[in-house]
Amino acid sequence: MTTPSFFIGLMSGTSLDGVDGILTAFDDVQHAAYVPFPASLRQELLALQSASDNEIHREALAANQLVLLYAECVQQLLKASGIPAADVRAIAAHGQTIRHLPASGYTRQINNPALLAELSGIDVIADFRSRDIAAGGQGAPLVPAFHQAVFGSTTQTRVVANIGGISNISILKPHGEVSGFDTGPGNLLMDGWISQHTGAAYDEDGRWAASGSVSQALLTAMLAEPFLALLPPKSTGRDLFHAQWLATKLRAFPLLNAQDVQATLAAFTAQSLADAIRLHAPDATGLYVCGGGALNGHLMATLAKILPMPVESTAALGVSPNHVEALAFAWLAARFCERLPGNLPAVTGARGSRVLGALYPA
Repeated sequence: MTTPSFFIGLMSGTSLDGVDGILTAFDDVQHAAYVPFPASLRQELLALQSASDNEIHREALAANQLVLLYAECVQQLLKASGIPAADVRAIAAHGQTIRHLPASGYTRQINNPALLAELSGIDVIADFRSRDIAAGGQGAPLVPAFHQAVFGSTTQTRVVANIGGISNISILKPHGEVSGFDTGPGNLLMDGWISQHTGAAYDEDGRWAASGSVSQALLTAMLAEPFLALLPPKSTGRDLFHAQWLATKLRAFPLLNAQDVQATLAAFTAQSLADAIRLHAPDATGLYVCGGGALNGHLMATLAKILPMPVESTAALGVSPNHVEALAFAWLAARFCERLPGNLPAVTGARGSRVLGALYPA
């Protein structure tokens, strides 16, 4: 019997916009699909980021609703490709992070992989972060090993930045050395601010930010956040960068208009990322961006202005910026199936290499 050669990667990140899905055999991305979150689920996932009433029950219901969207994404991929479920070796289902507190020894991703296995008839690999945290690591970022495999160069130091809700970078040295860490907020503060003031889910192409002026005083206050000065390994999330964090910073600037705050938030994302690159990858010859931030023209132009290197999306290296994270988790599922390690101790701080994930058989 031939071993199925296809994998499906599913990713719903801290931007809380929807599910990205990839069906791949790794020699090529065969098909991609996207299923948006309904507004009600997005609001519930946001509410579950902090302690609230009856949250265990609400989390379970949200997990079931999320998995229905996962299953819909899987069916779209199978239908579009004409590939039967029997030819897919596994689905990588990362889940939706609602807590990430490695210093307390845990991370929490909403998910119901058993239900997804039941609905899809395909093995599901989930819970990728816990094993690394059990070994003393941050449990994040987990994508640098994949970035090295796909985007590494034998002659150049490259930096790959994933700008989702949070920003993280992978520093890929030409001799195979890899490092990486979360640099700070990506889109989540910008998304929350524009939603609060205009009702839009995100700032399309960064146009609203571009209409404002950066407050240097507010930017300086934001850049004083202690997390930014920590040495890696380090990771963060909505547990730190949230609406109340921003509200606290804004108390000293009551006269700023909303557009200027948005412009400053875009500058904060760009500057915190650029500062990390200058400090930890001074020899980098190029920055390659994936995630939703790659589609924000204003943010990309800001990065290009403050960094002394070309700034492009990962499309320049052959992978659409919308596909990178889902493809990375499909790659981690393939590593799990072969019982190969998926983490990089130099990145996460774990005591050693570990096989990541847990199997839910179909």
